[in-house]
Amino acid sequence: MYFLEKSGSSSSGAGLQTDGKSALARDPKRHLWVLGLVAPASALLPSQLVLRTGMEVFWWIGPVIVLVIIPILDWLVGEDGTNPREEDYEALSNDRYYRWCTFLFLPVQMIGLLVASAMWAGDELSLLDKAGLATTLGLVSGIGINAAHELGHRSERLERWLAKIALAQSGYGHFFVEHNRGHHVRVATPDDPASARMGESLWEFMPRSVVGGFRSAIGLERDRLARLGLGWWSVHNHILQAWSMTIGLFGGLMLVFGWHILPWLLIQAVIGIGLLETVNYVEHYGLLRERRPNGRWARCSPRDSWNSDRLVTNIFLFHLQRHSDHHANPGRRYQTLRSSDVAPQLPAGYATMILFAAVPPLWRAVMDKRLLAHYGGDITRANIAPRKRAKILSEHGVLV
Repeated sequence: MYFLEKSGSSSSGAGLQTDGKSALARDPKRHLWVLGLVAPASALLPSQLVLRTGMEVFWWIGPVIVLVIIPILDWLVGEDGTNPREEDYEALSNDRYYRWCTFLFLPVQMIGLLVASAMWAGDELSLLDKAGLATTLGLVSGIGINAAHELGHRSERLERWLAKIALAQSGYGHFFVEHNRGHHVRVATPDDPASARMGESLWEFMPRSVVGGFRSAIGLERDRLARLGLGWWSVHNHILQAWSMTIGLFGGLMLVFGWHILPWLLIQAVIGIGLLETVNYVEHYGLLRERRPNGRWARCSPRDSWNSDRLVTNIFLFHLQRHSDHHANPGRRYQTLRSSDVAPQLPAGYATMILFAAVPPLWRAVMDKRLLAHYGGDITRANIAPRKRAKILSEHGVLV
């Protein structure tokens, strides 16, 4: 079966060759993955661009890249259209080049935050310029959550700790617990706060997902600790570990640059969280897993996540848009993820879709018909917002 997860490790040295020619044959995008570092590096660009051009608009380079340049490049470059071969799975998974592409995200991210903090602390920038810099840092923070997402799925101890460090800038440390043990278990069901429902706008979804995800993470971690015979205030508490990193990071920066940078740190964190939750909204809007005869939810399949194979955004987000395969096989590293026609397809990349999501009438005009087509015209198979269920069903000719 195409989406069956492979297990085990290769014992053949030939299967793990890392010479440039054979590695490029396994992955024609190999040399592009370092471009994923452009996102955190955008926090380092504003000061240099403003210095060299005198154009203060470059303090807003983050939203310009994410919301303007990437959507245009997505449209110009188009879809990827290539999938890794099954026989290359082990070699790709064990090639440490791909891990370093995510590892290097963190120092670039932290250096950008350090530079921005120094600028927020000074008097050289206007309030508007500082807001632009905070917005740029916030988008980096949100994309940093995606790097944490990739690292947090790994079983290696180092990568899991790096995931918590990547989450420190956004203060969203509980995501480490909720995403892996909550979202992946309940995805595309009414029980998952991070799965958007048909008829639910982004602005209705976001508070439900933020609050619901927080409560779920607390409950999941409390239960895990209880099974180990530990209390909440344990050094083994993953949430407290991650939150401690945020406190240490923000506290250290304020110690060096002064407490008055705190509002800017909070603003960039909120923007980062907002970006993450907007992507959550896009990824599962209206999708509902099938039920088994015993009433339990069927295993998550590629049909339960929206997919996009736009090359440019996939490079910047480490294949996050191949979300259908990620949920069907969460153990796969980003370089091995595949796109499939079985999965429902977004009409554009995430960078474009988050713009659509911000305008609910536009979003519904684009996505509701795609959702209906995915279920063969049977709207009752969708995950519909409870308060709007009767209205939506009647709009589609279903008697209630």
